[in-house]
Amino acid sequence: MSTEDNSNRFSEVSRKFGITPEDYMLPARHMINLLNPDGSLRSDAEQGTEPGHEYPLPSPARLLEAYEALVVGRRVNDQNSALVRQGRMAVYPSSHGQEACQVAAALCLEDGDWLFPTYRDTVAVLTKGVAPMEVMTSFRGEWHCGYDPKAYNCAPMSTPLTTQLLHAVGVAHAAKLRGEQTVVVAMCGDGATSEGDFHEALNFAAVFKLPVIFFVQNNKYAISVPLAHQSAAPSLAHKAVGYGMAGERVDGNDLMALMAVMGRAVRLAREGSGPLLIEAHTYRMQAHTNADDDKRYREDSEVAEWVGKDPVIRMRAYLDDAGLLDEKVQGKITAHAEAVASTLRDGMNEEADTDPLQLFAHVYSEPTAQLREQRELLADELAREEA
Repeated sequence: MSTEDNSNRFSEVSRKFGITPEDYMLPARHMINLLNPDGSLRSDAEQGTEPGHEYPLPSPARLLEAYEALVVGRRVNDQNSALVRQGRMAVYPSSHGQEACQVAAALCLEDGDWLFPTYRDTVAVLTKGVAPMEVMTSFRGEWHCGYDPKAYNCAPMSTPLTTQLLHAVGVAHAAKLRGEQTVVVAMCGDGATSEGDFHEALNFAAVFKLPVIFFVQNNKYAISVPLAHQSAAPSLAHKAVGYGMAGERVDGNDLMALMAVMGRAVRLAREGSGPLLIEAHTYRMQAHTNADDDKRYREDSEVAEWVGKDPVIRMRAYLDDAGLLDEKVQGKITAHAEAVASTLRDGMNEEADTDPLQLFAHVYSEPTAQLREQRELLADELAREEA
């Protein structure tokens, strides 16, 4: 694609919004933020919107749906952390504090769209409709992926950083070649933006104008490495313009802003505007996993500061003030969250019926000689133990 082609491409989009191509691609000067930490609605001047960066508020029904998913996500996070302490789960990367990002990522998609999550995006996968026990199977060490990705249009939760971004781009490319209206949301963290796969995925998506939204949850740490030691860019959203796509920054603890920004991004991608990069500023309230000691690299005062920005408390306060949430509705939502946690707890307390030989299944359609040899060695060892 020539420079002239790129110019024409962005001129078409920018004319739609009445702004220059540069203003379309560059993030708004201020982070998009619709709600204050106390749940009050910010004024138009405070919201960070600019020409071409306006976001209609989600409907009350949509906000209640999102809030319920948020409450369920928080309850599942806390339940899983308890299961780890009880020895019922091997490891769990909690997203306590980041649930609003994950709810918005899942709810912005339609049935035919695809979600590509990371290992920390349990809440997003739950919100996509996957059963709790199917989501948590891999963390129990019972199976590679407990759900059928094609049944939910949700890829397996990826532990290797950024490999899922390349897979997401591949699905979007295939959908475009087939003439489908599929939109793909590819999730990652700030640490993933330092990986080579991040560059390859964004560059390919931009060149081929693919309907992919790269959703970066900037929780300030790549395990123990702070963002300042990873990138010198003004923001991670600013990286988008170098690839020829639009970027945006949003308050990742503001569920209303996330729903508005992600909803707009999905609409633009579906209309053919190409890929977009959304950077959500949030915070991982708990350790990287149960194997991590976060006190070695951050202060308690830093964590305490983010407690006051809790996305669950903020959204509940807004809904209360708006008259959309009363004790009866809140009671139903809380009961639903407890039911999900109870189902998960009961399932995890049952002993898993596993077959170690399944380790070699589904690796290749036709097993290699090495795999067959390894399987026979393990089968022999297991038979000796049983004898």
